[in-house]
Amino acid sequence: MRRALVTGGAGFIGSHLVEKLLAEGWRVTVVDNFDPFYSPAVKRANLARCQGHPNFQLVEADLRDLSALRERLTGDYEVIVHLAAKAGVRPSLQDPLAYQEVNVRGTQNLLELAKEWGVRQFVFASSSSVYGVNPRVPWREDDHVLLPISPYASTKVSGELLGHVYSHLYGIRFLALRLFTVYGPRQRPDLAIHKFARQMLRGGAVPVYGNGSSRRDYTYVDDVVAGLRAAMEFDGSRYEVINLGNNRTVSLREMIRALEEALGVEARCEYLPEQPGDVPQTWADVSKAKRLLGYEPRTEFKAGLRAFAQWLLSGW
Repeated sequence: MRRALVTGGAGFIGSHLVEKLLAEGWRVTVVDNFDPFYSPAVKRANLARCQGHPNFQLVEADLRDLSALRERLTGDYEVIVHLAAKAGVRPSLQDPLAYQEVNVRGTQNLLELAKEWGVRQFVFASSSSVYGVNPRVPWREDDHVLLPISPYASTKVSGELLGHVYSHLYGIRFLALRLFTVYGPRQRPDLAIHKFARQMLRGGAVPVYGNGSSRRDYTYVDDVVAGLRAAMEFDGSRYEVINLGNNRTVSLREMIRALEEALGVEARCEYLPEQPGDVPQTWADVSKAKRLLGYEPRTEFKAGLRAFAQWLLSGW
């Protein structure tokens, strides 16, 4: 039986991946510390379908505590999928040291364990935020001009570089996947689509930072999970950085209009000043992901929004 360790497996993306792996017959160990950045009860609900599965194990632990990880994890894993992190661009401005501790030291701890255990496949969730304000779009992995503008983004750059070190020194295959604005059922409540949707359903004002012209490359969660699965199987080289996006951009105004259509309600917008750390656009060139992973984003934005809205309304 194939075995995987998934960090952050109680989160939005992680829980979808864990369900898929269990359905495929994997034995899956999840490490999650249920950080109160958003409700731990929401994260536990994300894993409701996994609890009780004979091939599922949940270990509640903090990635900063290397000795606890050594004691509580078996090390008998074919692959580590590292999704856990302190998330969010704006919150990282308020507590940059905590982001450094969790996202950089936590990643290095996992790489140390991979070295000790002899795990040869390590998939790391990086972020489109590493590109920052690079004006050359769509963003390509071979453009080495990274201009991150938030502490969160800088920790993801650090994670990618740590992976290169451990890959070079210890033979660990390391794939850094730069994720672009993932959305869908179970999306984190702090992210724009989820946050806006709840405000709209309550009749509250939607906070729009700037004039609504900022653009994002929204990527549906099922497409991201397909990319993660392909990366778990990749054996073509020792180290790669790969975009997982949708290769098209949607403006904030367009997103709000599409969300109105999906929810059947009208948004009341409150326009606010632009926020430090926010980038004006994200846009992925996914040709490398297609070439190396067979990655092909299949979910059209409005269809993905309808699936998200159906999930949200079912629990509303």
